[in-house]
Amino acid sequence: MAERDSLMVKSVEKAIRILNAFSNGQPSISLPEVAALTGLDKSGAQRFTHTLVQLGYLRKDPDTKRFELTPRVMEFGAAYTRANALVRAAGPHLLNLSMATEEAVSLTVLDGADVVYIQRFVSRNMLTNDVIIGTRLPAYCTAPGLAILSGLPPAAVERVLERSDRRPITRQTIWETAAIREQIALAVQRGFAMAVDQIYLNDISVAVPIHGPHGQALAAISIGVSKLRCTQEQAIEKFAPLLISTGEALSHPRPQRPELAPNPQ
Repeated sequence: MAERDSLMVKSVEKAIRILNAFSNGQPSISLPEVAALTGLDKSGAQRFTHTLVQLGYLRKDPDTKRFELTPRVMEFGAAYTRANALVRAAGPHLLNLSMATEEAVSLTVLDGADVVYIQRFVSRNMLTNDVIIGTRLPAYCTAPGLAILSGLPPAAVERVLERSDRRPITRQTIWETAAIREQIALAVQRGFAMAVDQIYLNDISVAVPIHGPHGQALAAISIGVSKLRCTQEQAIEKFAPLLISTGEALSHPRPQRPELAPNPQ
């Protein structure tokens, strides 16, 4: 049995659970659906949705009685973006990459077993626009995720893999643990990670880690391009050097190993 957290406020957790019920892209949810998705009974779902409506985070359609998110929930994301020093520092670099390549450029961070897109410049050449700011994707089969994992200690990598819902999303998805470790090792060797057809077909993504003050990866920048317009070899040739240079510019200097003192004679 999980140990109880005496400081946990269950009512707050339940309210967040209701907001998270919209995370799969549903435009609206009925009260019975809220109860089913959150595990709350009908009375609890009714009280919490009413409270969120009164606070301005949900809107209830007077005709259909269905609930939908309001723009107020975006204030949390805006507050995170304004307060995040990496987002502010990376913005001009990502814009330069976007203008130079005319491809989709993104900044991502690791959250649990997923990468979360916290900044993104889209491309007019994109076939789909499924990935937006706030999108979560599994780290084990995305170029940004593999790039970040390549800059973490082995124990941290294993924790992420253990928490991951590893499965073949497409026929090309690399999802077995040994094969993922090989991809991470290759990213360490090359200085960048690549993912092809892992989540979206005809998608090529190249990414590099951004290193923090202690040398561990804290984020990744990536460029995505359609396989219909670019081969894997061309993507590496065109984008890897640009990304590596940008990643180094945004990273903290790597800690230097102290010089060994000469042996006394």
